[in-house]
Amino acid sequence: MISDLGFQNTQVYIHTGNWIFSASERVSEIKTTIERAILAKFGWEVPVLVLKASEVEQIFNACPFSEEIKEQSYFTLLQSVPTSDSLEELNALEYKDEAFHVTPRCIYIFYKNGAGAAKFTNNVIERKLKVSATSRNFRTMAKLINLASS
Repeated sequence: MISDLGFQNTQVYIHTGNWIFSASERVSEIKTTIERAILAKFGWEVPVLVLKASEVEQIFNACPFSEEIKEQSYFTLLQSVPTSDSLEELNALEYKDEAFHVTPRCIYIFYKNGAGAAKFTNNVIERKLKVSATSRNFRTMAKLINLASS
């Protein structure tokens, strides 16, 4: 589908919405084009998050956790920058055995007992911040960066 939309150098990583491609259009135009194509083809209205490879790499490298924890962490990427009040409200939350660091474009999360039992989820983040969010683990982020640079 991404190739059919005219984007170049298209790649898909693990078929969970990790698309890598080249485009000359503005990010907002790409986002709208993909959202409309998904709606037309599948009938789903889904938010699409488009980031430049350099943005993904910058977010990845800015992870505040130690290297050991970083390799077990999740990166929750935000569709847009939330209000400072909602960021503060989210930052005030506490969950046992779950550590997180809130920034305007990414929430870095470490689940001591794994993501399956987590209380601090995408639903909580989206509800508190009132923005769409999507999470990727360390390995997926690293792989996307690698694919985008090759």
